[in-house]
Amino acid sequence: MSVAKKQYKRITTKSLVEMKANGEKISMLTAYDYTMAKIVDGAGVDVILVGDSASNVMAGHETTLPITLDQMIYHASSVIRAAERSLVVVDLPFGTYQGNSKSALESAIKVMKESGGHAVKLEGGSEIAESISRILTAGIPVMGHLGLTPQSIYKFGTYTVRAKEEEEANKLLEDAKLLQELGCFALVLEKVPAVLAEKVAKSLTIPVIGIGAGGGVDGQVLVTHDMLGMTHEFNPRFLRRYLDLYAEMTNAFQSYIQDVKSQDFPNEKEQY
Repeated sequence: MSVAKKQYKRITTKSLVEMKANGEKISMLTAYDYTMAKIVDGAGVDVILVGDSASNVMAGHETTLPITLDQMIYHASSVIRAAERSLVVVDLPFGTYQGNSKSALESAIKVMKESGGHAVKLEGGSEIAESISRILTAGIPVMGHLGLTPQSIYKFGTYTVRAKEEEEANKLLEDAKLLQELGCFALVLEKVPAVLAEKVAKSLTIPVIGIGAGGGVDGQVLVTHDMLGMTHEFNPRFLRRYLDLYAEMTNAFQSYIQDVKSQDFPNEKEQY
């Protein structure tokens, strides 16, 4: 059954809650620069995530841990200048909010003031409750993130599916409810069983956005470079590639090289 969509000129945190209540799924993609954000926003994506995945995608690091707060602000500022409709959520990077709620608040304020972002995202549940509460007291919207939390990769030791066992699944559900009680406006669930993710989504009034969490949640997020096929070594089950830009770009670059070498480029029409 199709659901009539409300037309939003600008997506806000309130818009996302309304979308869940109306049964409209939420679309979310990453962007780290002005040009990509301009295209993503123009296409009509609801939420742009300036993810700490920039550490992998843009900087080539093995994990998300090395990226700094200032680097995240640089990426977020570029995205904000492009976004006219999308809600822009900025990841707080590793080390800027864990264990010290005062530092967490300072980090969030710095992101909001210097980038112009609309909200921040933090990984974790009860262990970071104090940091979330403190950020929220400043009027800064917070998106939660549970399940596979990449900033804790060395604790997990693997990127495998989380919360398959009952104990961890129960804690995840408890943490999800806690994040809602604290005041988070939305929640990302990453790489958890679809049945559990749907249970979480049905238990909350705030939207739950999944990545590798099945179709029973309120929305989906992917890394844009992955879904466009710009990256090609990364092949998780949840990833659908909508283009194969790696191959297309490689062909274009090779054609350019060949044209330069053969002196076909530039031709007479491409000169002054």
